[in-house]
Amino acid sequence: MPESQPAAPSVLPAFLRRPVALWCGFALVHAVLIALNLSGVGWPLGDVERVYLGWAEGTTSGAVRLGIDTDFVYPILALAPILASLVFGAPLYALTWLGLVTVLNAAAFAVLLGRRPGRAACLAAWWWLVFLLLLGPVALARIDAVTAAVAITGLLVLRTRPFWGAVLLSIATWIKVWPVAAIIALMVASKRRWQVLAVFAGTSALIIGAALVAGSGLTILSFVTEQTNRGIQIESPVASWWLVQSALGIPGAVVYYDQQILTYQVIGPGTDLAGALLTPLLAVCVGLVLLIGWRAQRAGAAAAALFPPLLLALVLTLIAANKVGSPQFMTWLAGPLILGLVASPRAWRAPALVALAMAALTQVVYPYFYNYLLATEPALVLVLTARNVLELVLLGWMVGRIWRLCSTTGEAVVPAGNPGAAWHRSIIKE
Repeated sequence: MPESQPAAPSVLPAFLRRPVALWCGFALVHAVLIALNLSGVGWPLGDVERVYLGWAEGTTSGAVRLGIDTDFVYPILALAPILASLVFGAPLYALTWLGLVTVLNAAAFAVLLGRRPGRAACLAAWWWLVFLLLLGPVALARIDAVTAAVAITGLLVLRTRPFWGAVLLSIATWIKVWPVAAIIALMVASKRRWQVLAVFAGTSALIIGAALVAGSGLTILSFVTEQTNRGIQIESPVASWWLVQSALGIPGAVVYYDQQILTYQVIGPGTDLAGALLTPLLAVCVGLVLLIGWRAQRAGAAAAALFPPLLLALVLTLIAANKVGSPQFMTWLAGPLILGLVASPRAWRAPALVALAMAALTQVVYPYFYNYLLATEPALVLVLTARNVLELVLLGWMVGRIWRLCSTTGEAVVPAGNPGAAWHRSIIKE
């Protein structure tokens, strides 16, 4: 087995590695984000105050049972944070939502730091705080923020408690689907893949069983058809083709508001065909990424080296090859990048910087200048297109990294004293 290499030199001053500094940074960043949500430009809490609150009140009044006898756009566990935020009443719903997400983030932050955080964990923690700040209000104001926190916690818990880590990732998947990428990546990278599958299947069976007892029938799976029936959302990478045409004054491409899905979409020559092709294309792209990952695993690539880039590649594929696109999708990147920074700070520093740029560009578009994007102003279309191009660049980077692992054999090199070493010896043990 190759010897562990020394930990990368810290880029953080000593005082920034102290727990008190880290937690003060956490409190400050979340205070800023909460203030921006409550008093910032562009109604960033629109989904929370208009959509989530309506769902919560309709469910508690008995008017609807989302996911049971009424189709629901999200998996059924999404109702848990949506209903929990009503505990102090409708007037305080938004503030309760922001508090709930902050608490979940704090739990993930505590797991990341542990009792005595190492240099890599401190670097990852500060990166996450900067990422949240650059992403802006939407980092807290969507259901994706809940799944991001639960997924980050699950990925980190895998290091020491693989069973509970897999359970948390399964629960996150039943809040919003994207964390299933972590389960699938583990199925490829880990030799304990059948244990991972058993945990996911068992957790899912309990959730589905409870819904069936409540009378859901196949409505429990309505979130699948609700997503496939969508048009092309304006922030998806493929929509850039029509947004650019509109920005250049080429007739035919129009931005409109879908009253059923409650999102802005684009329509123009070829959008119907593109919308029909994108779902199977997404499946093909995911399959190709998994095939490359499987090839690397069969070639002897260490699971600790394979899992983080494979997970990030899958998450980026779910974003880049999707006809649905929203600013909150950027929160999905946090978990894989935190995992990478903890395991190998040097190798993941540059991808983490690219993600920071993506977060900053996203906040420029939403919420501050979103109306200009809806009017397809050239400057905003350019900003969004640049963000989407960076998604493709980062995806290609991760696929290239996985491809290079096809010639790697033996154990991964994990810095001594790094929490990633514990993770390496757990769920993805060779």
